[in-house]
Amino acid sequence: MSNCATPKPTTSTAAELGTRMRALRHRMSMTLHQVAAASGVSVGYISQVERGNATPTLGTLNQIAQALDVDTGYFVRTPCAVDSLTRGGARPKFAVPGSPIEYEQIGAERAGHELTSFVINVPPGYASEVVHHIGEEIIYILEGEISQMVGEREYLMGVGDSLHYLGATPHCWSNKTDKPARILWVGRMQYGKSSEIESIQIDPPHDMLPLRG
Repeated sequence: MSNCATPKPTTSTAAELGTRMRALRHRMSMTLHQVAAASGVSVGYISQVERGNATPTLGTLNQIAQALDVDTGYFVRTPCAVDSLTRGGARPKFAVPGSPIEYEQIGAERAGHELTSFVINVPPGYASEVVHHIGEEIIYILEGEISQMVGEREYLMGVGDSLHYLGATPHCWSNKTDKPARILWVGRMQYGKSSEIESIQIDPPHDMLPLRG
């Protein structure tokens, strides 16, 4: 799993995100260990985010936000869809402060909806952090190539390839090429506590997608 998580350089926006997160944690009188236990994100990684030395993906930021009892919009104001239709040329876009990843919102935020979906625009050389959570994810490669790690297995995915896996298995992804990539991501953003995750029986993903050479 070590070939996905890479440190991100400190930027002013990443530093602002970290300062806002640390201030909120202090206001709630929570330690790093308490936030880590509630979110399922490691103490070390949360500390890096607070110091502006790492920029989380939207999913990880959502886990931390829930542990701090706020919605993700507290850190990044995501656009709200007024209905269930999004047009390809006018899709709401946003980014986590300090991150080079651009998200295109394709799902509608409505009461009772459990699925969340985005088109993720991934620049060359980007690598996500390793995460695990309650629920499941489906990714479909629209453009470029992506290396997806699920457990100890690496899937090299190109245009048209898809992968469906349980979130409880540690996973991460990266763009190891010199060209941008686009991913259609569908999953659940309602993550559970780390104690819930540990109680899930994790089966290794044996036959989901052939490995590429």
